[in-house]
Amino acid sequence: MQPIQFGGLTVGGGAPLLLIAGPCVIESESHAIDTALAVRAGVQYVFKASYDKANRTSVRSFRGPGLDEGVRVLSRVREAAGVPILTDIHEPSHAEVVARVADVLQIPAFLSRQTDLLVAAARTGRAVNIKKGQFLAPADMRHAIAKVVDAGNRRVIVTERGVSFGYNNLVVDMRAFPILRSLGYPVVYDVTHSLQLPGAGDGVTAGQAQFIEPMASAGVAAGIDGVFMEVHERPEQAKSDAQNALRLDLLEPLLAHLVSIHEITRKAPV
Repeated sequence: MQPIQFGGLTVGGGAPLLLIAGPCVIESESHAIDTALAVRAGVQYVFKASYDKANRTSVRSFRGPGLDEGVRVLSRVREAAGVPILTDIHEPSHAEVVARVADVLQIPAFLSRQTDLLVAAARTGRAVNIKKGQFLAPADMRHAIAKVVDAGNRRVIVTERGVSFGYNNLVVDMRAFPILRSLGYPVVYDVTHSLQLPGAGDGVTAGQAQFIEPMASAGVAAGIDGVFMEVHERPEQAKSDAQNALRLDLLEPLLAHLVSIHEITRKAPV
């Protein structure tokens, strides 16, 4: 596997563990900056927050500040915290605008087969993080990767976020991680989204945050290159994904644990 670089960071190829973290959605400029400042120390860190949650369960759910205000806030986070930025795009027309501030453009799991979106993200030249659809087998991600690579961009990250298991549930098959790594690109595990109970909260997504530590530990032990976690100082008050976000004060000890596992794993014979 060839590592990829962005924003002064390196992911894959035996590099230190990458952390992608932030609130699910931009709640305010001050909240986004405060979260980035609270998280940034000690690991390779990319700030993540969405400017528009276009796939919320209910039409009444908070979606975020929108494209223009969201890009402005993300620019302020970059300036204030000095960290790379990742955010998701939902429409091809957003790619160039968001690429002005984001180091990584993320393709949402539900849109992981949308050719025009993948190609638009690829053509910006930014790194592209493709989330594996809840409906896809791990090996099927080779087709999504090919759409980005064939558009001239080899800076691809693949993220596992669970697969649909019956109604209102997701599971993570640990075999997915070596299968995804065999495709030749860095692999990230989206821990908190994999612990969603989609649609199980009567108009909102429910979740099982109590399983973040064991699931994250298992993923790192399985050889992933990075972890993705939504964090919030008061998850019960978060405007999106409240039930599966990690409480911010639990992040530091969890990261120390995950880094120790990663150090052992990346030195082990494969």
